Amino acid sequence: MVLGRRGRGFTETLFGPLARALVRAGVSPNAVTVGGAILVVAAALWLFPTGHLTVGALVIGALALTDSVDGLMARERGTTSEFGAFLDSALDRFSDAAVFVGLSWYLVTSAPPAWQLPGLAVGTACLVLSMVVSYVRARAEGLGFTAKVGIAERADRLIVALVATLAVGLGAPDELLVVVLGVLAVASMITVVQRIATVFRQSRRVEEEQ
Repeated sequence: MVLGRRGRGFTETLFGPLARALVRAGVSPNAVTVGGAILVVAAALWLFPTGHLTVGALVIGALALTDSVDGLMARERGTTSEFGAFLDSALDRFSDAAVFVGLSWYLVTSAPPAWQLPGLAVGTACLVLSMVVSYVRARAEGLGFTAKVGIAERADRLIVALVATLAVGLGAPDELLVVVLGVLAVASMITVVQRIATVFRQSRRVEEEQ
């Protein structure tokens, strides 16, 4: 996971010393990437379904902040690689899936009966659409286009979901989480449309220039 362009300067200042210490200790950036993903998946699938929403949101939020460490380590070592970027992106999909599966599981088992099915529906929609948003961008870039646009990039979706989860853990009704996940699902669908439209415009320009 990443915090997006807006958070890179902050994380570099905050976690640069940790990254340099890990490099000196001989730890590889890829090991940090894999370890972080495993922790996120474990936390999401254990803490959320068992109702530990506050702890889960804080733990995953902290792991999201430290996720930039692997990139900082790679730059410190001067060994940034395409495989490292690929590995990070691939494992991010597992992390995203675990978060939304964990929240859906919680809503199905703990929300008021009238909200359990809607909770499952919006949680599943967030899970599927988060994958589609990422796929559209990856497919576009594979064809030589750019599609890093949209109202709900990955960092935005994660932050909103975790803030709502924390609020429910601190006493807000479960219905709030269902509503927020529904809004995220809609925002993700809009992002998919925005990215498709962006690629369409780029493809038209290429066709006109040929």
